[in-house]
Amino acid sequence: MKKILITGSTDGIGKLAAIKLAQAGHEIYLHGRNPNKVEAVVTEIKSVSANEKIKGLIADFSDLLAVRSMATEVRSQLLELDVLINNAGVFNSTTATNEQGFDLRYVVNYFAPVVLTQELLPLLKQANAPRIINLSSAAQSPIAYSTLQGEQMQSSRATYAQSKLAITMWSFHLARTEPDISVIAVNPGSLLNTKMVQEAFGQFWSSADKGGDIIYDLAIGEQYKDISGQYFDNDAGGFGRAHASAYSKEEIKKLMDVTRKVLDQ
Repeated sequence: MKKILITGSTDGIGKLAAIKLAQAGHEIYLHGRNPNKVEAVVTEIKSVSANEKIKGLIADFSDLLAVRSMATEVRSQLLELDVLINNAGVFNSTTATNEQGFDLRYVVNYFAPVVLTQELLPLLKQANAPRIINLSSAAQSPIAYSTLQGEQMQSSRATYAQSKLAITMWSFHLARTEPDISVIAVNPGSLLNTKMVQEAFGQFWSSADKGGDIIYDLAIGEQYKDISGQYFDNDAGGFGRAHASAYSKEEIKKLMDVTRKVLDQ
């Protein structure tokens, strides 16, 4: 039985993965930003899985202080964490930036996972064969550092693709710097039938189960336990190549330097 934290798991593929993992008997920590919704989904998953080991966590990932606060709460409850699934993401939003003026897609899709993971590394290191699954996308495009640092605005589509390359590059960096943790970036599938996709594109290509199933497999499947620093492309049904920048040590170093600068503000 593993302790598994899934961000953004009150909806979409995060919720589907949480249900499957709960049905398999694991201890699940669900995350969402709406307290009522988190409570309702915890109750629902307990019911459908006949598993009482389901707990809820609340944080708005556009606020990095809230992310740190949630991490503190997790550390107060757990001595170890087996699997961290950084699934929470945003494409469309009613506001383009958070209160600090940073693009919402960069904050939720990239900075928040970095902060949460850094804060929870001590718990992951206490686990046997820990894993981190980071949600990437087929949409990946070169990072505009002026946008990353909140100095200029771009379209939501542009910054979404940039944020997904950023989390992929950071995944590869993390795999190198934390050799005892398996780190995999995954494109769960293009245009899955989720609320985020419907709001962004108004159409879908595949069932959301396609994404939920691969998250489940990567989180606990024996066949993936010793694999790290790779990109799983669920459109192709296996490991593949991410954007070229994800393999450039110079590009990754630049991203990490700027990321530290932003997070230290």
